[in-house]
Parts: sequence; structure tokens; C-alpha cells
Amino acid sequence: MCDTGVVSGEASIVEFERVGLRYGTGAEVLRDLDLRLAAGGFTFLTGPSGAGKTSLLKLLYLAQRQTRGAVRLFGQEVNQLARDELPALRRRIGVVFQDFRLVRHLSVFDNVALPLRISGGGEMSVEGPVREMLAWVGLSDRASARPATLSGGEQQRVAIARAVIASPDLIIADEPTGNVDSAMAQRILHLLTAMNRQGTTVVIATHDLGLIAATPGASLIRLENGTLADPTGTLRHPPRGRA
Repeated sequence: MCDTGVVSGEASIVEFERVGLRYGTGAEVLRDLDLRLAAGGFTFLTGPSGAGKTSLLKLLYLAQRQTRGAVRLFGQEVNQLARDELPALRRRIGVVFQDFRLVRHLSVFDNVALPLRISGGGEMSVEGPVREMLAWVGLSDRASARPATLSGGEQQRVAIARAVIASPDLIIADEPTGNVDSAMAQRILHLLTAMNRQGTTVVIATHDLGLIAATPGASLIRLENGTLADPTGTLRHPPRGRA
């Protein structure tokens, strides 16, 4: 079992045991993954294109179920959950998608407010947090804009704001700084590390060595050809050029 950021007596928020994943009748894209992530940990996921990073993230945010092995989130085995139990589990997870997945007919404000409204927050409890979050990501003046009018970097910031607004237990981010400049990347990293200090578990898939170097206390796991390349899960400062 790859114990990433786990210490004795500390609860795990994610556990994989001999997990495999294939799409249809094709070859397995993930093979024999043994992995455990501590509650409150901060983990970077790296590896070359095609290594299986996005597939692994899909298992984490319940967009895909494994074809073999066991996946447990928040202490619950995913394959044993009924379909109507999954929405409550998903509400504990904030996701930053690489392709943003903003709701095109909603404004920036309403996209960011969506998780709060889904969880039952009244409008009085939505306005302040959303305005504050938009200010943090530098989009206060774009609150009424539609996604189609935004640049790629602006859409990325909306996606990040939406993922973190409800203070989820687990944040999963697929290349969250891929479309922003270095200054905004540092602000995003600061936001994620601040949430982590408050107890949120963070998993980031990235090729950005600078992002990893700026978070020396984080754990690092690496996928190659659908398997864990670092079985100890303790790599912290990878050699330059190996993300």
C-alpha cells in the first residue's frame, strides 16, 4: 500500500486496493494501484501524458468506477453505494476540470454560486462568499459575464472558485494553473494551501515543477503507464524535468 502523507493513527480519506480500470474491452489504463491518502494531506500527482492521471482523478471524483479492486472514499466503499447515495458523497468533493466545464448559460457569479445553492444555501448566505471569492481570483468585474466571453485563464479561475467555494472535504484539481500566468498561479496555490491548512485534503495533477517546488511539505506520487512509479509515495523534490 502506498501511504502518501499518512502517519500512525491518522484517518485515510482515499484508499485504493489493487485497483484496475479499463474502458470497454481495451487494455487496462490503470493497473494494480495501491494507494492511501491521509485526511488533510496535500498531494501532487505527476507523470507523462497518457500515464493515466486523468483516469485516476475520475475515480476520485466518482465520474468513473474501477473495473477491479476496491476504492474507498471517506471510509465508504464506492462499489457498495447505491446510486442515490452518490450525490451526497460528491458534494464533499470540489473538482477543477482541465476543460473547465462551466455552465454556459449561467453568469460567472451563478457558476461560482452553484455548489452553495445545490447544498441548500439561501441567497443571503450566497452573495457575500461568492463576491469575496470572485475578488480573490480577480474576477469581480466579470461577475455578470457568460463563460463564452471569458479568456481561457478567466474560465480557469471561475472553475477554481466554483470548486472551493463550499469548502469541500476533498479538492481534486487537474492542471489548475495550466491557463494562468505565474502571478495568478501563485495566488491559486496560496488559496489551495490555505484551505489545506484548515483541513481540506488536496490532490493536484500537474506538470508544473515550479508549483511542486513551491509546496515543499506536499507529497508527490507519479504514474507511468498506468502504474505507480514511486511505490513509497514519498518523493518530495523530483529531479528537474521529471514532472
